[in-house]
Amino acid sequence: MALLAATADLPSRLVSPTIRRLPNGLTVIAEQMPLDVVNLSLWLRVGSAVESDAINGMAHFLEHMIFKGTQQLQCGEFERRVEDRGAFTNAATSQDYTQYYVTTAPQDFAALAPLQIQMVMAPRLSDEDFERERPVILEEIRRADDNPRRRNYARTMELVFERLPYHRPVLGPAAVVEGLTAQQMREFHSTWYQPQSMTAIAVGNLPVETLIATVAEGFERAMAERATAAAATQSNSMERFKPLLPGDLEPAFTTVQRAVHTDVSLTQARLVMAWRVPGVAQLDDTYGLDILASILGRGLTSRLVRDLREDRKLVTSISCNNMTLAHQGAFLISAQLPAEHLEVAEAAIAQHIATVTQQRVSSTELRRVQTQVANRFIFANETPSDRAGLYGYYHTLTGDIADGINYPAYIQQLGVDEVLEAAQSHLSSEAYGVLAVHPA
Repeated sequence: MALLAATADLPSRLVSPTIRRLPNGLTVIAEQMPLDVVNLSLWLRVGSAVESDAINGMAHFLEHMIFKGTQQLQCGEFERRVEDRGAFTNAATSQDYTQYYVTTAPQDFAALAPLQIQMVMAPRLSDEDFERERPVILEEIRRADDNPRRRNYARTMELVFERLPYHRPVLGPAAVVEGLTAQQMREFHSTWYQPQSMTAIAVGNLPVETLIATVAEGFERAMAERATAAAATQSNSMERFKPLLPGDLEPAFTTVQRAVHTDVSLTQARLVMAWRVPGVAQLDDTYGLDILASILGRGLTSRLVRDLREDRKLVTSISCNNMTLAHQGAFLISAQLPAEHLEVAEAAIAQHIATVTQQRVSSTELRRVQTQVANRFIFANETPSDRAGLYGYYHTLTGDIADGINYPAYIQQLGVDEVLEAAQSHLSSEAYGVLAVHPA
């Protein structure tokens, strides 16, 4: 499916970022917004997907260790300075990326932004801090294992992804984390945390050149500090994840593939139906599926909600999501329901899938989704942190923030025939993965 090259009038009026590539390879994206706040987000295309099985969980563990200080900043000092100025900081690790951010008042940006950069680029990563933090990570893994929602997500990923590293937990298995070493982490950081593989986004009420200069100077100082400790981390012993090849992608399901579990913590059953679909690497092929996900399972007027929940009372809740990961995606329909309705609900959902693969969606449904997308873009990009998240996500995963800025335009360009083509290409009522979780 070919999409027209578009410059979206609406988003282009809303956003005006400046992109600068520094001599050290760092990409800086900066934008001035008339709100008295500034967000600095540091994005890396480093998540659990780059890990080998032997170090699964390392990216998340490192995210924790970044906050344990540097040679100049003691553990907790960065957070104290952030809190003293009424700012806040946090981080997140996923399969495909790691993000660190700090949100400050404009007058505090020059003081706090370089500290965040120092923490990320030149962390201490001492053996003692590592061993103190390991029990915290293991407890987080235990809490995740005790959470029914996270258990079902893990089971879904294992069902959908047999080859790709997405079937593994971002936190890693406890048995692997128990065996990780601080030296492995130092090597992991040295390998992946390089300016040329990072994007720094600064958005807020300061001049663009001031934002860029503050980030550039912060990286220059942090890399100079890092160089003094480089000898201690030089090693070729780290087991590296092999680059993914096109042949590594999961083939579409050819039959109905079932995974059945029992969960004593549940009072109602859970049903997930999944199709293997394109990811960010094939972004043009995802837009029609995004529209279908909204038509089928987003909001009270969506087909599945109206039919299975409101009219037939088969489910307590139901939703649809086109999950787009870097290498591949999953089209997911998830429901909570009485166990005795599992079979009939699955058949009803399969019939809805058959319908969208055989008949065009209505122009009214399509217009509703297109209006929702345009408005959500506006509502979701009102703050500097929202804007930084948009730029960081797309530049990290696609290399081009236009993919995010022009997303509403891409959705507006699609007609009912393109949506039908997406359904016929990627969905089937006779071949899918299904996870059924019964209460005890």
